[in-house]
Amino acid sequence: MIDKLDMLLALAKEQHFGRAADACGVTQPTLSAGLKSLEEGLGVLLVQRQSRFIGFTPEGLRVLDWARRIVGDYRAMRGEITALKRGLAGHLRIAAVPTALPIVSALTTPLHAAHPEVLFTVLSRNSFEILTMLENLEIEAGLTYVDNEPLGRARAVPLYHERYCLLIAADRPLGERTEVTWAEVAGVPLCLLTPDMQNRRIIDRRLREAGVETAPTLQSNSMVLLYSHVRTGQWASVMPAVLAETMGLPGPVRAIPIADPNGPPPPTVGLVYPQREPLTPLTAALVTEARRIGPGWMAGR
Repeated sequence: MIDKLDMLLALAKEQHFGRAADACGVTQPTLSAGLKSLEEGLGVLLVQRQSRFIGFTPEGLRVLDWARRIVGDYRAMRGEITALKRGLAGHLRIAAVPTALPIVSALTTPLHAAHPEVLFTVLSRNSFEILTMLENLEIEAGLTYVDNEPLGRARAVPLYHERYCLLIAADRPLGERTEVTWAEVAGVPLCLLTPDMQNRRIIDRRLREAGVETAPTLQSNSMVLLYSHVRTGQWASVMPAVLAETMGLPGPVRAIPIADPNGPPPPTVGLVYPQREPLTPLTAALVTEARRIGPGWMAGR
C-alpha cells in the first residue's frame, strides 16, 4: 500500500506520468498499474486520464490528503525505529528562502556535532515552494517568513526579526550615511530579488508605504549575484542585516540601516515543519534546536 501511495504523491508533485515513474524508480506501466490497483482497492477513480495526466478527481484529492498523512506517519515510524536501533541517522532535507540561507548553519552544525550520521541537503527556494514541498513530503522542514503570508497547515518556530539595510559602495551617494529612509532608497540604482520572492514583496510594500515606487535595473533569485553587482559600485541593494553580517562586507561596501520608525513590525523568519504528530526523529531534533536558539535570537536581532 505504501508504495502505491508514494506513486500518488509523486504524480501530485510531477503532474506527469513519466516523470512520476522516474521519481519512483519504476517504469511508467508499473506506475499506471499501481495507481489502477489503488483505485480498484478503494473503489473510486482517483486520476483523470487521457493520453496524458489531466488532474485528480475530487475523490483523488481527498485520497491525496490521506496519502500525505499516512506516508508521513510511516516515515516517522521507520525513523523512530531506526533511531532506537542505532541512534539518530538518515537524510534531513531543508529548504530556505535565499535571505535565510546564512543562518541554516546555526541549526545544522550543532545537530551534526551531536548526530554525525545525519546527512543534510539544503535547497534555496521561495516561500510558496517551501510550503508546497513540505506538504508533499519533499522536505522535512523549511526556513521562511512565518507572519507575513499564510502558512497553511505548517507549524512554525520563530527565529529572528528581519531588519533591512542598504548595501552600497561607500563612495556612492548615501554611502557615507549612518542611516537612510525607504524614500531615499528608491533614489539609487537597485538590484533586487525577483518578485516571486517574499523578501522582494516585503521591500516593494515598504517602498509603497513610503510613497515611492522603484523599478530595479537588475533582478535575480540569487543573493550572491546581487551582492557581486553591489561590489561593482554601480548598484545598491536592500538586504537583511543578518545576511550582510554573514557576508563579511569588504571596505568599499557598507551596510546602512534603513530607518522605519513609523512602519509595521519587521517580518519574522522561522523554522516551519509539518503539522503532524509524531514528527520524524530528524524533524523533531531540528525543531528542538530551533526552539533552543530562537528566544535568544528573537531578543537580540
